[in-house]
Amino acid sequence: MHIHILGICGTFMGGLAVLAKEAGHTVTGCDANVYPPMSTQLEAQGIRLIEGFDPAQVDLAPDLFVIGNVVSRGNPLMEEILNRGLPYVSGPQWIGEHILRNKWVLSVAGTHGKTTTSSMLAWILEDAGYHPGFLIGGVPMNFGISARLSGREADSSFFVIEADEYDTAFFDKRSKFVHYRSKTAILNNLEYDHADIFPDLGAIETQFHHLVRTVPQVGRLIVNGREDSLRRVVARGCWSESEWFGTADGQGWSLAEHEDGSFDVRFNGEVQGTVEWELTGEHNRLNALAAIAAARHVGVPPALAIEALGKFVSVKRRMEVRGVVNGVTVYDDFAHHPTAIATTVGGLRKKIGAARILAVLEPRSNTMKLGTMKEALPGSLADADLVFGYGASSGKDALGWNLGEALAPLGDKASAFDDIGLLVRAVVAAARPGDHVLVMSNGGFGGVHQKLLDALPR
Repeated sequence: MHIHILGICGTFMGGLAVLAKEAGHTVTGCDANVYPPMSTQLEAQGIRLIEGFDPAQVDLAPDLFVIGNVVSRGNPLMEEILNRGLPYVSGPQWIGEHILRNKWVLSVAGTHGKTTTSSMLAWILEDAGYHPGFLIGGVPMNFGISARLSGREADSSFFVIEADEYDTAFFDKRSKFVHYRSKTAILNNLEYDHADIFPDLGAIETQFHHLVRTVPQVGRLIVNGREDSLRRVVARGCWSESEWFGTADGQGWSLAEHEDGSFDVRFNGEVQGTVEWELTGEHNRLNALAAIAAARHVGVPPALAIEALGKFVSVKRRMEVRGVVNGVTVYDDFAHHPTAIATTVGGLRKKIGAARILAVLEPRSNTMKLGTMKEALPGSLADADLVFGYGASSGKDALGWNLGEALAPLGDKASAFDDIGLLVRAVVAAARPGDHVLVMSNGGFGGVHQKLLDALPR
């Protein structure tokens, strides 16, 4: 089959392209901005890329057009496809029908931690010899790639997928994850996000329940017991097995942290082993519990999963150290929501003690750009010593609100910029040996990480 992918340079659609090529399909694609690193990764796979959405691309005569959710009505190529009555389908539906069919699908859903937990789960299965396929919205450092069909020549029966609650396409407003037909589903957490498409938390809970409805009786839900929102979701109806993690009553999966950062894993009160690793933060310990529980559903003993996590090397852009100059450490993190920001800053604080944290933040997600959660920003940054915020004043990433006013409750320790060059100079002027510069954004942030490393005095 020849498929032509509209919006191919997004993380999900780029991963889809790699999987389709690996499965033997002819793959071409287009996007508004075709540039590295995704463009070079795809071209290395022999995938032809076209800049823009010229209607003449219909002359490629593919068997099917696969539509990313970046495409909307008015897109010239999409309009030509519709006018001619040509066959098209959404990316998630294509994945569900052509890649995930007849697989044991392990999906990871949640507002936070999807990428990290999916990476943990894929690594546990890999280390246990299951050779899973996966599609993850980041690059697990244990693998160095974000998507693959299988870890061996013969297809593996197992596939791990990051299950996003964002809508599927302009013609399918259900969440992506309803297309995956999960047999094992992690519900990691759930709070309000994606203010551009969901009016309130209840609307997202409804989508999560759509996911629950797709899990078969022989399947299993792995649910965060600390989340009232997820308890409400499951209370709407559950037709499969369920296991809960993070609960305080000792039932299901729980943990006990040690002073050195390791932690015991318990199932129904019985210790299964101790995870010894370099990761920090309660969120990562809960992610690990979920991954261990999900792996057990496919037959991986908890002791083997615990051992595998001792060799887990996290994910790019998740507290990734980008460099150290004259004692100043620069990190990159994907934090995109006040809860994630607070968790990231708090985790670093616990790791480094009294050393200074210089938080450099770009509130770039659709939810943050709308200003829905701007009041929560000061509280999420409370553990930082200095805060440098960046908000573009024009263009598609421009904020619709005043970042300086939002950060005002932090007083003199916070400042806002609409010019990256000025921000870099301010951070460099404030930094001193022993500081930790924590850069947080769900975008490229204008290459600010390398700009900081280049500007810091040697």
